Amino acid sequence: MTKIVSEYKYVFQMQFLRNSGYLVFMALIQIMISIGIVIGFTYLIADPDTSSILYLSTGAPTLILIITGLVILPQQVGTSKADGFMEFMRTWPINRSIILGADTTLWVLITIPGIVVSSFVAHFMFQPGYDVSWTVVPAMLMIALTSIGVGYGFSYLLSPTASLGLSQIIVFGALMFSPVNFPMERLPEWLQLLHEVLPIYSMAEVMRASLAASTFTADAGNYINLIVWCILGYGGAIFILNRK
Repeated sequence: MTKIVSEYKYVFQMQFLRNSGYLVFMALIQIMISIGIVIGFTYLIADPDTSSILYLSTGAPTLILIITGLVILPQQVGTSKADGFMEFMRTWPINRSIILGADTTLWVLITIPGIVVSSFVAHFMFQPGYDVSWTVVPAMLMIALTSIGVGYGFSYLLSPTASLGLSQIIVFGALMFSPVNFPMERLPEWLQLLHEVLPIYSMAEVMRASLAASTFTADAGNYINLIVWCILGYGGAIFILNRK
């Protein structure tokens, strides 16, 4: 156990020092995006009611985690591949899951300021009707791990160019065609069926049920969906890291 903790601390320090130049910058970007979603999206609605505001307020933290895990992280993995750092990590005499665990911790910490700020801004500006459940921390961790895990999975599997292209499609789809900031029923039936399989809708449902428990609920299927995608993502990433 002591060896695992020691290796974890070593990898975390390595990753922190390597990324320290832009960690604050990334956190500021997350804050700006989250505030932009909560405030800026209200301008698209002529007369936003409480329900619309609540969707935006609970959707902003979800989008922060999606953008971090499925957009920003794949870009960083692509950079690691290009500059040879990924090959360097493969030479480390430690378990590959420790590498992903330490790196995941760093990415989760980056998302916290944006989530906190967007929630407080929404509360004090719009009073959307938060009803925070005890599940809020486990839910956010589950969403973060799923998003980061899937991001690792496809960014390690694909080339840097392909993963960059996919991440751009994901951010566009998440902002415009995913039921994060609006009800699922507004989408075409075929897209609803697709979202029942993909993890983004389940992320939004779990987040809403945690931040506004008296208004929204998440069923067991949403949690199972996230667990399956999380396992697939991290499992694929570890397999690729272990591959010679």
